[in-house]
Amino acid sequence: MFKNVGIVARYDKEKALQLAEELSEHLNNKGIKVFIENTLADKIKAQAEAVPLKDMKTDFIITIGGDGTILRTCLNSPKPEPSILGINMGVRGFLTEVEPKDACNAVDRVLKGDFRLEECTKLAVKIGNETLPDALNDVVISAGEPSKILYIEICKDGKPILKCQADGMIVATQTGSTGYSLSAGGPVLDKEMDAILVTPICALTVFRSLVFPTNTEITLNVTRPKQMLVMIDGNYHHMKSETELTVKVTKAKNSSNFIRFENDFYDRLSCRLLFQGAR
Repeated sequence: MFKNVGIVARYDKEKALQLAEELSEHLNNKGIKVFIENTLADKIKAQAEAVPLKDMKTDFIITIGGDGTILRTCLNSPKPEPSILGINMGVRGFLTEVEPKDACNAVDRVLKGDFRLEECTKLAVKIGNETLPDALNDVVISAGEPSKILYIEICKDGKPILKCQADGMIVATQTGSTGYSLSAGGPVLDKEMDAILVTPICALTVFRSLVFPTNTEITLNVTRPKQMLVMIDGNYHHMKSETELTVKVTKAKNSSNFIRFENDFYDRLSCRLLFQGAR
């Protein structure tokens, strides 16, 4: 069923590098061709081909790290994206699936087809006619300077619906509803609610979050100042200075797919994020 597998790991953690070596050997012993991200080539000893993440066209990718590693992988991997098996070596690892001690067993289950895929919506982002990378979690717009206020007009399908003054604006997916948007006071969206959230950062007006259907075109017109910083999934940064600053966000054609076993959305919320003591 599977012929090749990619491995992406955080390279600032020795245990992550050790696990990358262990999994590479484990896969090689099963006759699976292994690709590692080229940034790992001089950090681990593995019988694997080193390639840039953008060229990792494999049957699936194993990430060893936290949510940041997964977001970086989804942002830079070729489209359509290979499915991801996330091994948790981060702080919370909400998007990951298994702990390091279960990594080899999880890989064996995947190779046997004993898993399900969780498809996650992404957001397509444009600044004027310029296309930016798709976002799995969120698109964040700010002035690029601490505590500098943005004056923003929010439009739904081309129609102005609200004006807001805030430190910034977060446009998030259902997946991203558990990230920065949640920290800014936004709601957590149930896994079955495929929607787009717009959440202000420290708004000067009484304004929390807006929830839109995913077929909505959301336009954010920044009227002041005449520059803005657009960040995608915390990894991609784009500063823009124009007389007219407009960001359009829609549902992307591509999606991200995660390999899952027994755990569901609320298991991860209970264990890693919100409901301590719920079980």
